[in-house]
Amino acid sequence: MRRMIVAAAVWLGGCASIRGERPAEMNHVVLFKLKLAEDAAALIADSDASLPRIPGVVSYFAGRHLDVGRANVEKDYDVGLYVGFDTEASYRAYLDHPLHTELVTRWRPKWEWIRIYDVRDPTP
Repeated sequence: MRRMIVAAAVWLGGCASIRGERPAEMNHVVLFKLKLAEDAAALIADSDASLPRIPGVVSYFAGRHLDVGRANVEKDYDVGLYVGFDTEASYRAYLDHPLHTELVTRWRPKWEWIRIYDVRDPTP
């Protein structure tokens, strides 16, 4: 649970985590623009039920766009998803894991677009 909170702080806050601990070395961030914004809660619930169960996932977070009124913050997505891994091998295994591929297959028809960002943080 602590790693999930740290991951959310790093991802959403854009700064170093509490006590200097990094959530993961391999960080997978996906932003979704859904065809129907009201599907956001269902996508989050489906992701919550599937993705953290995949072996190799060490940190995870999913949530809706947070609008705090800042002009320079992107507002064009409905759901943000973060998954962290300690190794590239774990990340690659995640991509092919049935829980991940089935989630993508279920939701692909419901998204308008997705943006995927993979970030490596080798800092100890």
